[in-house]
Amino acid sequence: MNSHNLSEENYFDVENELKYCGSSQIKNFMDCEARTMAKINGEWQEEPSTALLVGSYVDSAISGTLDIFKAKHPEILKKDGTLKSDYLKAEYILNRIERDELFMKYISGDHQTIMTGEIANVPIKVKIDSYFPNKVIVDMKCVKDFEPVWDNETKTRQNFIDYWKYTLQGALYQEIVRQNTGERLPFYIAAVTKENEPDLAVVGIPDEELDKQLEIIKEILPRIYNIKTGAVSPQRCEKCNYCKFTKQLKTVIDYRDL
Repeated sequence: MNSHNLSEENYFDVENELKYCGSSQIKNFMDCEARTMAKINGEWQEEPSTALLVGSYVDSAISGTLDIFKAKHPEILKKDGTLKSDYLKAEYILNRIERDELFMKYISGDHQTIMTGEIANVPIKVKIDSYFPNKVIVDMKCVKDFEPVWDNETKTRQNFIDYWKYTLQGALYQEIVRQNTGERLPFYIAAVTKENEPDLAVVGIPDEELDKQLEIIKEILPRIYNIKTGAVSPQRCEKCNYCKFTKQLKTVIDYRDL
């Protein structure tokens, strides 16, 4: 199941980020190859937003890794060790989750289960939020809200699961679990919002959609592998903060090209 060199503490270490591809890394490469390689190589760091840290706090509390999270992010705590006001929202969200029997049922599996495998000859690692052997795979998400999200690329609104590529993540999890156990298990998203009054949902992703996403993964992994091994150069998106920070002007442009 696990190659025994991966743990909660070293899962995102540079060595393992270079060796393996995970769902977050694949999605990051799809957004900007140059930024992702800079992050892996330690050349670029992005300070997590308060909203992101609130979500991570909730995830860590559910999975039983809150002590590790607090040690990595002392900025969320006051000098006396209590939460700063911005992060009290995380406790409110946790209280809401605990009041819902169905939600708690789906997130009560084996927490942070690490598995490894290969897709398209590329080493893959996954860390499952809530794993029920022989039954289901569940990933928990703490999101802004359940409203459709505007996509600048397609100029359309997408539901939050499609926009954040959670279906791709589900396909990766399902395939690696299958490789380790021989079982193709259903995949669910247990989502809670960060609204003033949190909303809850448990959402199933059909296998046919996971099949489509697995084919996409198989198509893009060889290029990601070649980028990570230095065989090809990463492309810049010219839109993210990394690309803006490292941008070098080469010519004057016509304002009509803006």
